[in-house]
Amino acid sequence: MKNVIFVVGPTASGKTEYAIRLAEHFNGEIVSADSMQIYKYMDIGSAKPSQEQLQRIPHHLIGGIEPAKPFSAAEYKELAEACIERIFLENKLPLICGGTGLYVNALLYDMDFSAAPGDREKRDRILSDIGRGDPERLHAHLKELDPEAAQSIHPNNVKRVLRAIERLESGQEERLMPFSMTRHANPAFSSIVIGLERERQALYRRIEERVEQLLKQGLTEEVRRLLDLGLTEEDISMKGIGYKELIPYLRGCGSLEQAVHEIKIHTRRYAKRQMTWFGRIDDMRWFKLEDTDFDEKALLQMIEYVEERRCKQ
Repeated sequence: MKNVIFVVGPTASGKTEYAIRLAEHFNGEIVSADSMQIYKYMDIGSAKPSQEQLQRIPHHLIGGIEPAKPFSAAEYKELAEACIERIFLENKLPLICGGTGLYVNALLYDMDFSAAPGDREKRDRILSDIGRGDPERLHAHLKELDPEAAQSIHPNNVKRVLRAIERLESGQEERLMPFSMTRHANPAFSSIVIGLERERQALYRRIEERVEQLLKQGLTEEVRRLLDLGLTEEDISMKGIGYKELIPYLRGCGSLEQAVHEIKIHTRRYAKRQMTWFGRIDDMRWFKLEDTDFDEKALLQMIEYVEERRCKQ
C-alpha cells in the first residue's frame, strides 16, 4: 500500500521545518493542509513557508485560491488527493503538513462532504440571527446543542455547522452521531501520522514571538492591502486569526496594541483546540519537542518511526 506521511500539530509548533527535513530524507514533496496558506496574497498572517523553504522542497496548495472565493473542505480534499496522486506518479513520497484539523481529517478518512437538502430560508435565519455572520459564534451555538457534534465539525465549515443546527433544532435527530463512530480510513493510501507536541508554556512563548515577528514582517500592511482589494470581514478568508483582529484597528476602531493582544489570545486558544482535535486521530505517534528552535534528536526519532512503519506495511 502507498504511504502518505502526515505532520500535524498546533500553530507555532514548527511543523514546516520538520516536514521539510522529512521530505528531504525520504525524497518527498509537501502538500499543505492549512486553510489560510491556500489563499493568494495572505502570506504573512498565514505564516507561509519562506522562499528558502519553498526552494528546498516542492510545496503544493500554497497561495493558489483567490481570497474572495469561497473554498470548502470538499474542494480541498479533491485538490489534495490529486496532488498526492501526482507525487506518487513521480515515485516520490507525499507529506501532508498543516494545522487545519478538518483538512487533515478530509485526507485521513473517507469523509462524505455532501450536504443533504434542507430549508434554505431556515439556514439563512440561523446564520443571520444566531451566527450574525460569524462562524465562531455559530459554532458556539452548535456546541451548546451538541458538544460532541461541535467537536467533529470545524468552525469554518459553515455549511455543515448550519446543517447540524438545523437538524438538531428540527428534531430530525436527538443527537448527531459522533464523528469518531462513523469515520473510516481513506482507502487510497496508508497514513503515517506524526504529531508535534511542545510544553504548553514553551508553545505559548513561541506564539507570542511569532505574532511579534509577523508584525515586523508587515502583517498590518498586508491586511490593509487586502482591504484595498475589496475584501471585508464578511469574507471567510478574512476571518482568520491575525486578519480579523486588525480590521477594526485599520478602520479607526481600537488601538494596535489591543489588536495585537487579541491576536495572541486567539492564537493560544486556537492552539488548544488544535491539540484537542488532533488528539482524536487514530494511530498517531506524538513527538514531544525540546524547547529549542529545532530538535535534531526528535527528527531522528521521526525518521526511524517512519522507516519502521513503512517496512511493516
